[in-house]
Amino acid sequence: MLERLARWSYKRRWPMLGLWIAALIGFNVLASTAGGDYATDFSLPGAESQEAYDLLRERFPQESGDNAQVVFRADGGVDDPEVQASVEALLADLAEIEEVAAIQSPYDAEGARNVSESGEIAFANVLFDVKATDVPIELVDEMKAMARAAEGPGLDVALGGPIIAFNEFEQPEGSEMVGLLAAVLILLVTFGSVLAMGLPILTALFGIGIGLALVLLFAHVFSVPDFTTQLASMIGIGVGIDYALFIVTRYRQHLHNGMEPEEAVVKAITTSGKAVLFAGTTVVISLLGILLMGFAFVEGVAIGGAATVLVTMMASVTLLPAILGFTGRNIDKLRIPTFHRTESRNQVSMWFRWSRVVQRRPIPAAAAGFLVLLLLSIPLFSIRLGQADAGTSAETKDSRQAYDLLAEGFGPGVTGPLILAARLGGPEGMADVERLADAVSASDRVAAVTPPVPNPEGDTAVVTVFPTTSPQDPETNHLVHELRDEIVPSALEGTETEVFVGGATASTIDFSEKNAERLPILIGTVLALSFLLLMVVFRSILVPLKAVVMNLLSIGAAYGVIVAIFQWGWLKDVFGVASTAPIEAWVPMMLFTILFGLSMDYEIFLLSRIREEYLAKRDNALAVANGLATTARVITAAAAIMISVFLAFVFMIDERSVKLFAVGLAAAILVDATIVRMVLVPATMELLGDANWWFPRWLDRLVPRVSVEGEGEHLEMEGMREPALEKA
Repeated sequence: MLERLARWSYKRRWPMLGLWIAALIGFNVLASTAGGDYATDFSLPGAESQEAYDLLRERFPQESGDNAQVVFRADGGVDDPEVQASVEALLADLAEIEEVAAIQSPYDAEGARNVSESGEIAFANVLFDVKATDVPIELVDEMKAMARAAEGPGLDVALGGPIIAFNEFEQPEGSEMVGLLAAVLILLVTFGSVLAMGLPILTALFGIGIGLALVLLFAHVFSVPDFTTQLASMIGIGVGIDYALFIVTRYRQHLHNGMEPEEAVVKAITTSGKAVLFAGTTVVISLLGILLMGFAFVEGVAIGGAATVLVTMMASVTLLPAILGFTGRNIDKLRIPTFHRTESRNQVSMWFRWSRVVQRRPIPAAAAGFLVLLLLSIPLFSIRLGQADAGTSAETKDSRQAYDLLAEGFGPGVTGPLILAARLGGPEGMADVERLADAVSASDRVAAVTPPVPNPEGDTAVVTVFPTTSPQDPETNHLVHELRDEIVPSALEGTETEVFVGGATASTIDFSEKNAERLPILIGTVLALSFLLLMVVFRSILVPLKAVVMNLLSIGAAYGVIVAIFQWGWLKDVFGVASTAPIEAWVPMMLFTILFGLSMDYEIFLLSRIREEYLAKRDNALAVANGLATTARVITAAAAIMISVFLAFVFMIDERSVKLFAVGLAAAILVDATIVRMVLVPATMELLGDANWWFPRWLDRLVPRVSVEGEGEHLEMEGMREPALEKA
């Protein structure tokens, strides 16, 4: 079927190109006219913090939203009449904003505690009736302009809180273009031909263009956060160029061996194209595994990313053969003499010689490779999931300046208050909550507790608790559990009043814990499905098992790198990290799904060529050396492109979470393309010998046969089953 598709695409290249152009234009027009909206609902059904929010949203909406804080420092004291007049005028302007439910001013009796002991720092709470995700950035910019206008000699004003911090998040714009530029340069070096360089880029652009349009259309059905487009672009650039690069390299190899262009296209698609389909399938499986986590707000990420990969796969085996039909033998035109080379001299290449060096000493090579991965993975065992607060942001941001002022004047806990949402049980409900507030204030982990505030109906009340520690401090986690497990149940025992511990800090803790509970399910399912797919493809037990283990080790090394840099602070200045903090709770989930899929890409590309060579010559050692020699340059180029894309995210923006994610991706790809593919794979496959391809006879009868690379033609030529597979 794949052969017929490749031949049809080649011979009817104009209709095929027209179909893809029509699809690109059509889907983008449809997305622009009928696309859905990005989701801002980051709810956690079943979490106590979500119950607190839902209760307040229903009965006390003015207390259910997030808040902003107007923090100011006055050299002459906040009671200076001129300072007070300026601040009160600012608060009056803010009160006119439609989404603002109330303002707690330090000049009112209700906010009197909002003045520091020194009398130089104070803050006002601006309470919104919506979450930070529902506040437009234009409104935040307007608020900042108001704050700037209120400043004067001896008076500094900064805006902080969740509303400000969320809207100061810097979207990684322009990194895709940097990635494409890096890809152009790397492909020029790899192929030494301008025309050959352009084919993978063109294929990837078609895949990304249609994939991003599908993301907007999916927003009608799934919850699609606004960062999905950046993630889909990042993945699309990587896999799109990878897949086309692999096929184009194989096509050039056949041309250089004297094959006619049409046959070279068909051979490239039925061998490397088939490997691309299996590799892409592992990426899709891995991304869709995110759905097992049960978080609605990442459904769109999983579906959008998988759709982009799927479209890119289709482009690689249909659009690319058509484009190759236009180029024919001209693919090597516009050469760059210094870098141009043929694809048929692999046994004299550096990579072939390197493989022979590793194979001569497989035990030391394997031991050294595993040791490096294990050393890099050690920090993983100290990982602490959470959420970095404004104290880790760049010092130029308002939210960071407000954070520093609050921490200086009131202690770090004031930057992440906890909310006790109480459903009052009858006329004694307020007395119950007052008793609870007294019990909470007695905790050593609590700096201050506000008096209970009832809603107008008198059936709900709110208490604000200020910890002694910052939101990212482990002691704050302990306080949340102390409140839920000890203080609240003890204080309300025998009453009908229900209290839920909520707030942004509690929500982060709940998400971290739910994520940690569900992550093993995701990992286990993806590993099992990937193992089964590789077993079917390679007709082996040890090859897929080894692939899964090595991919886990490379991902573990990536986790270790981000813990060392972002949690421990090693080399943090090199990467522009302002301060250490826990690892964002969503990072392990997203990193695993993306990295496992991308790592499997390289694994399938390499192992499929090794298996093809093995079936042709029945020499495991030579097959490994030839397989490495024919794919190493392609894998290295593909990895270099991906690393360039990811590092662009690291150095182009200041957002800690984006830096963290990009460093993890770059580290894993670097480790995977060097230590794993170039050292561990040849060393372990040399040690295992023909046992690599052992497959029990009974299992061979049960598992459907799916050929990959040149397996089918080799079996037909030999008219026999693989001898190694008969040694059950």
